[in-house]
Amino acid sequence: MKNNEKLSYIDSVHRDGTIWNLAMMVILLLFPVALCFIFDATPSWAGVWRGLLATAPMYWAVGVVETVTYIPMLGVGGSYLSFVTGNISNLKLPCALNAMENAEVKAQSEEGEIISTVAIAVSSIVTTVIIILGVVLIVPLNPILSSPVIKPAFDQMLPALFGALGVVFVSKNIKLAAAPVILMLLLFVFVPALNAGTVGIMVPVGVIFTLIYARILYKRNWI
Repeated sequence: MKNNEKLSYIDSVHRDGTIWNLAMMVILLLFPVALCFIFDATPSWAGVWRGLLATAPMYWAVGVVETVTYIPMLGVGGSYLSFVTGNISNLKLPCALNAMENAEVKAQSEEGEIISTVAIAVSSIVTTVIIILGVVLIVPLNPILSSPVIKPAFDQMLPALFGALGVVFVSKNIKLAAAPVILMLLLFVFVPALNAGTVGIMVPVGVIFTLIYARILYKRNWI
C-alpha cells in the first residue's frame, strides 16, 4: 500500500508540475505577444530567427544539462517548483540542500522529496515578499542602499552564502571536493570570458565533472 501511495504521489507531482511548467511557458510567451498588440508593433521575423539561431542552442544544452544535474539533488517536486520560480543555483538549490542536510535525509527519499519541496516553496514565498517590500520601499531606502559605506557588504552577499554552504559540504569529503573546487578556480581565473553571467552554465559543468571524478575515486577504492 505504501508503494502505491508513493507512486500516486510522484504521478501527481509529475502531472501538476507539467501543467504549471507549460502554463508558465505560455504566460511568458504571451507577454511579448501582448506588447505587439498594445503598441501595434511587429518584430522583424528574420531578426528573431537570427537571434534564436545564435542563442537558442546554448539554452537548449543548458536546459538538458540542468535537468540531468538538478533533479537528483532537488527531487521531483523541488525540481518542478524550481524550474518554474527560477534562481536555482543562487537560491533554490542552497535552500533545498541546507534543509535536507539539517534533516539528514536524501533527495531521493520520500522525506527528502517533501523537505526539498517545502524548502523551495518557502524560499519562493520569502523571495516574492522581499521583492514586494523592495518595490514599495525602494524610494525611501534608496539613500541608505546607495551609500558607499555599505556597498562592500552587498558585494559579498552571494560569496558569503556559498562560502558558508561550501565549508559544510567540502569538509565532509575534502578528497572529493578538492578537484572541482580547483577546477572552477582555475577556469574563472584564467578564462576571462567566464563571469557571474556564466554561473548557470558552470554549475552543471562542475556537477558533471564532480560525478565523473567521484566515480574514478570510487572505482579505485579511494573513497
